[in-house]
Amino acid sequence: MKFKKPFFWDLKKPNLYSHILNPLTFLIRINNFLLNIKVKKLSQKLKTICIGNIYVGGTGKTPATVKLYDILKGLKIKISTAKKIYSSQNDELIILREKTNLISGKNRAEIIKKATEENKQLLIFDDGLQDKYVSYDLQFVCFDTNNWIGNGRLIPAGPLRENLKSLKKYDVVFLKKEGQNTEPIINLIRSNNPNIKIFTTNHKAKNLNQFNRSDNYLIFSGIGSPKSFRNLLEKNNLRIVKEIIFPDHYQYNEKDMIKIQNLAHDNNAKIITTEKDFVKIKHFNNQNINFLEIELEINSENELLKFIKSKLYE
Repeated sequence: MKFKKPFFWDLKKPNLYSHILNPLTFLIRINNFLLNIKVKKLSQKLKTICIGNIYVGGTGKTPATVKLYDILKGLKIKISTAKKIYSSQNDELIILREKTNLISGKNRAEIIKKATEENKQLLIFDDGLQDKYVSYDLQFVCFDTNNWIGNGRLIPAGPLRENLKSLKKYDVVFLKKEGQNTEPIINLIRSNNPNIKIFTTNHKAKNLNQFNRSDNYLIFSGIGSPKSFRNLLEKNNLRIVKEIIFPDHYQYNEKDMIKIQNLAHDNNAKIITTEKDFVKIKHFNNQNINFLEIELEINSENELLKFIKSKLYE
């Protein structure tokens, strides 16, 4: 889905717009109720992990999927990542295909069928927590402390697919830190599920040596959390003189590239974008556009591996 989040979704408290839209959240509540009614699960023999979110966009599911794949491939099992195909979200598919062994399909039943035919032993799904037809063995929920749960309301009054009470159904939280005190957030998570495992994470820039800190930079992105992208650059002392924000999963055209190039020229700036955006503009042959390559770091990684092994294989 390609859209720009309403500004009031990420306010700390609901505003007038949120209050007006709040009655419409009954549609999400009904949908969630129907999803939680006992449904016929897909038949599957292989193990499955799902990395998803309850906050719409920008929580770092894809980097978390890549990282977990890198950790678990050390178990010497036949492992793949998995992603349902959406026509407007080819950026994540491209990254997963480049960095992991990916199985994709028009639906998750098709993906599981393909994986079974290839004798896979473990699938890590990027997204799909709300797909109740799949019997996931482990379910991860990603949060970013930047936005956390926004104004706390369900769609369309706020950014949540499910409320925090849904955490009682899930096994693990990945909480991406952005410098804030995480204790109040962790306490709130545990109040909804005392047994859930919580692992804090952060994004590390891998290719900073490509960027000169004495230069000016124009940055652009079409991702769920552009604030995190900017924060990471500023944290590493890069001087940003201009920022352009596009909707999440935006599909760029030639006019966009010309606009970006002209603004960079006017500001005597070099250009940086995200890896997710860069894979969508390769065909424009913009040789002077660089991307920031990030890697997810998980605190207590050994503890995470031990937990997963105990749940899946012991």
